[in-house]
Amino acid sequence: MGEIARLAGVSRSTVSYALSGKRPISERTRLRIQQVIDEHGFQPNASARALAHGRTRTLGVVFPPAGRRYTDMQLDFLNAVIDAAAAHDHDVLLSRSGEGTDEAFDRLVGQRRVDGAILMEIRVRDSRVDRLLGTGFPFVTMGRTADPDANSWVDMDWTELTARCVRHLAELGHRRLALVNRPRELFAVGYEAAHRAVEGFRATVAEQGLTGEIHHCGDDAASGEAVVREILAHDPLTTGLVVLNEAALVGVYRGLAQAGRTVPEDVSVTGIAGARWAETVTPMMTGADNPSDLMGRLAVELLLERLADSPARSRHHLLAPELTLRASTGRAPNRS
Repeated sequence: MGEIARLAGVSRSTVSYALSGKRPISERTRLRIQQVIDEHGFQPNASARALAHGRTRTLGVVFPPAGRRYTDMQLDFLNAVIDAAAAHDHDVLLSRSGEGTDEAFDRLVGQRRVDGAILMEIRVRDSRVDRLLGTGFPFVTMGRTADPDANSWVDMDWTELTARCVRHLAELGHRRLALVNRPRELFAVGYEAAHRAVEGFRATVAEQGLTGEIHHCGDDAASGEAVVREILAHDPLTTGLVVLNEAALVGVYRGLAQAGRTVPEDVSVTGIAGARWAETVTPMMTGADNPSDLMGRLAVELLLERLADSPARSRHHLLAPELTLRASTGRAPNRS
């Protein structure tokens, strides 16, 4: 601002008023200052603004990938958050940190590099959530812990959606089902969606008097092929699959074809996936469409609410989209 003031022949305070609008100045002076800014390509310094106003206008996304890279579906969520933040004139800083004790997480929170954070890949008992609850740092979670009232969150109702998939297959006469869950490593550390889905699957299989087995699957097509071999080796009479791992969906279809099973004549497939992924396979998968755009927007809006009014009570969005009927489910084959 000092350089602009010198070039425009005005005081530094006049430049400050022209940029902030806090006090009126003459239109002639404002235009002269703007001309200097335009001619010399001056830009606001984000770091200086953050120091002056206590805000970076940057939101953090703490999103540890399950493997070495993000899946296409995980990138859909990131894209949704970035788009929603941009609509509110905020940038996004991505952190791959996992546990609340790692250095990347400490830098993000302790050094206030962002105004607030969205935590992804939530665990039933999550050390990151516990850490942030103790600091007063603004955050929301994409998923919920064992104490859902502790903080604001957006989540899918994995228990109910999995139950709907099981009921749909039961109505079609399927008696022997398998759940294709997320990787065993995620389940072992308490990944929330995987655990709630198992609850819904087990309860509804018992309620309907069915046989149901749970199988874990890696986030890739090759793992999808492998889990089909595992399922059919364990129970060759399985006729219904509930797939929660959309990254493996193409591989699941490929594995069924390799085993000589046709969808849906021999095996019906349903599950939870983003619509564009459910419609990528042939036949297109019946299931609950994962609304990543909506979830990203709601998470950003909740976080901005926390930033505007940090003492506000926690708010929650639990989403349970209806099953979209496509072509991958049909009557159970007559084994008699």
